[in-house]
Amino acid sequence: MRLSRIIMALTVGLAVLAVPTAAGAAQPQPTPGTGKPQPPVYPPGGTPTLTVKPPTVVVGQTATLIGKGWGPGETVIITVSTSPLAAAVPGADQARRSDGEIVAMAPVSFQQAPQPNPRTLEVTADDDGYFRTTYTPRHHGTYTFRAEGQTYHRVATATLTVLKKHTPPLPVTGDSLSTPMKFGGGLVGAGAVLLLLSLVWRKRHRFGMGAAR
Repeated sequence: MRLSRIIMALTVGLAVLAVPTAAGAAQPQPTPGTGKPQPPVYPPGGTPTLTVKPPTVVVGQTATLIGKGWGPGETVIITVSTSPLAAAVPGADQARRSDGEIVAMAPVSFQQAPQPNPRTLEVTADDDGYFRTTYTPRHHGTYTFRAEGQTYHRVATATLTVLKKHTPPLPVTGDSLSTPMKFGGGLVGAGAVLLLLSLVWRKRHRFGMGAAR
C-alpha cells in the first residue's frame, strides 16, 4: 500500500510540473529585442487579383498591370508568355473577296510569336497589398501574365490581346474621282479644238490654191 501511494504521488507531481511547460510552449514566442509576443503569420484575407488595362492594344501601345489583395510588402513575380492570335480575333489576317466582303483567313499552320523582353517582371506590393506596373508588347499575339507572390505563394493570371498595326487604305472619294475625269475631259476638249482648227486650215489652204489657178 505504501509503495502504491508513493508511485501515485510521483505521477501526480510530474503531471503538475508538465502543465506549465506545455502552456508556455503554446504561447507565442516573443519578438527578438522587444519582449512582446510575436503574432502568428497568416495570409491576408481575400484572393489576390491581377488586371490588365486596357485588355486589347496594338503593337507598341503600353498596357497597365494592376494587382490587388497581395500581402503587405510582398514581392510578386510576373511571368509573361505568348501565343498566336486566332483567325477570328479582330486584327488577325483578313482577305477581301471579289464582291467586297471581308472574311477571316483560316491559317494552315501557326508559328509561335517571338517572345518579348522581358519575360518576367518583379514588383512589390504596398502596405495595402496593391501594385501597379506597365508593359509594352513588341509583337502581336495573346499575352498571358502569371503573378505569384513570394511570401504566401498565391497565384493570379490575366491576359492581353495585342493586334497588328494596320494602315487603313485611303478612301476613294468623289473629289479623287473628279480630278482624273476633269483631266480627261480637258484632253477631249483640246483634241476637238485641234481637229476643228485642222479642218479650217485645210479649207483655207484649198481655197487659196483654187484662187491661184
